Amino acid sequence: MQKMFAWDTASRMGNVNTRGQKLEVNEFDYKAVNEVIYNENGVIVRSIPAIHAIDGCVSFILEWNDLKFAFTSDTFPNKWWIEHTKGCDISIHECFAPPSVLIDKQKWPASDALNVGTQVHTSPAQFGKVMSETKPRLAVGYHVFNDFDTLPAVTSMVRKTYDGPFVLATDYMVINVTSDDIRVRMAVIDEDIWPQPSVTEKLPADPSQKIGFSDFIRGGRVPYCEVVDKIYADINKRYDSDVKPPK
Repeated sequence: MQKMFAWDTASRMGNVNTRGQKLEVNEFDYKAVNEVIYNENGVIVRSIPAIHAIDGCVSFILEWNDLKFAFTSDTFPNKWWIEHTKGCDISIHECFAPPSVLIDKQKWPASDALNVGTQVHTSPAQFGKVMSETKPRLAVGYHVFNDFDTLPAVTSMVRKTYDGPFVLATDYMVINVTSDDIRVRMAVIDEDIWPQPSVTEKLPADPSQKIGFSDFIRGGRVPYCEVVDKIYADINKRYDSDVKPPK
């Protein structure tokens, strides 16, 4: 991953603080069962094996303030999840599209739809069985197209094997959890809005890290100083600053 972002990281060095691009890797054994992989400030995260594609996948269980949250990642139903997520406050488990939807919508052959929909992923009916055995306060299905013509089919299959509290996740869904109550709401968003300004102090760049341009690229710049100088002058006047244009 560091190699993948090498150019991007290098372009920022010396220009902005690059602390956010440093990786701190903490490896843990994917075969470990219910092992603590994080324990700080009252937050405990455990991992259990998941089953997907090849060895190495994991699911996570988070505990905080006597609340328990579990998240599968992609997985086939498995014994570790059933054993260690019983009674979770929030249990988020994949709930893939039914084979019929894969055939009707994606035009998959029945053999592929059945294999992917029930052997690689967890079908809605399998999801329901998992939740019937683990009995969370709220079961949340995800990893599925949740729209007006797939939701009924998914819900119908879930309800064949599970009759407890259930929602199918969708973008901007908010779940408020306390020891007494769980509320599911949709966030109200504005798609045309600027991101919030930073609430933390800006960290300085380290000029000694700067790589900069080669003479070849630098020699191709057409700076239009007469235009840029006016922009600097206008900004300095409007915002009572005193920033000098580069020379």
